[in-house]
Amino acid sequence: MNTEKIKCLIIGSGPAGYTAAIYAARADLNPVVFEGMQAGGQLTITTEIENFPGYPEGVAGTEMMSQLKAQAERFGTSVRPESITKADFSHRPFAIETESGANILAESVIIATGASARWLGLESEQKFMGQGVSACATCDGFFYKNQVVAVIGGGDTACEEASYLSKICKKVYLVVRRDELRASKAMQERVFANEKIEVLWNSKPNEILGDIDGVNGLRIEDSKSGETKDIELMGVFLAIGHKPNTDLFKEQIELDAQGYIKTLDKSSKTNIEGVFAAGDVMDPSYRQAIVAAGSGCKAAMDCERFLIENPIAE
Repeated sequence: MNTEKIKCLIIGSGPAGYTAAIYAARADLNPVVFEGMQAGGQLTITTEIENFPGYPEGVAGTEMMSQLKAQAERFGTSVRPESITKADFSHRPFAIETESGANILAESVIIATGASARWLGLESEQKFMGQGVSACATCDGFFYKNQVVAVIGGGDTACEEASYLSKICKKVYLVVRRDELRASKAMQERVFANEKIEVLWNSKPNEILGDIDGVNGLRIEDSKSGETKDIELMGVFLAIGHKPNTDLFKEQIELDAQGYIKTLDKSSKTNIEGVFAAGDVMDPSYRQAIVAAGSGCKAAMDCERFLIENPIAE
């Protein structure tokens, strides 16, 4: 089988990957994007995006990703509906293998594989995804103005999401599996002082309730007594963590304790020269489309400079 040579290979196709492709294509780097298992990334499971500049009426996540893809292709990006299964970063050009078994030698690589929300594993959770179930309060909280919602989780993220939603929603239930919070003391105090947040201790979500119009309730089980009860609400926000999609690279790329890619000096550069990271795969803090897009721009520009300074002889 012939080995394909690629100047700029981009792994992942969310806002970071597509933005990197737009900038790389305009710089004549001839980028090739491998979309991965979830073409368009996490935004494709978001019904509507209202906080991305340039869309005064809002835009569906799938539509925005389709537009970003079209823009990247307009400048010459090759987008392939396939995943990368192997990557050897021990020397340049980097040896890459796709799920179809194709072999590639890449002069540079931009990793934009994102981070996936951790889910409860309930069938009803998937059923109502985008219809009352969300993993991002900042993204979707506005749709629940003056409504009752629940946040699942007991760490800093859950407390932060609950506090944020309390400014928008009529009431917020914080559903915690244990009899204590794992959040920092300052974050706990903020939650306990908020009259709009009610903490449900020792509570395990059993089922998300709803109908054709979306979520209308949550069934929880008391982990001590085993008793169940139903709560009327309109939205359920998962805040039990995110998992960066870095398993493919963990033996070669330097990661932090949570598995996010470490980058150098506020750039997109990783510990391996010629390999860059963008988007949620290197951002444990913000997880916003606009931030991911900006980091995709940075990665393409860093990549362009690197290729100019480190050409590989034909």
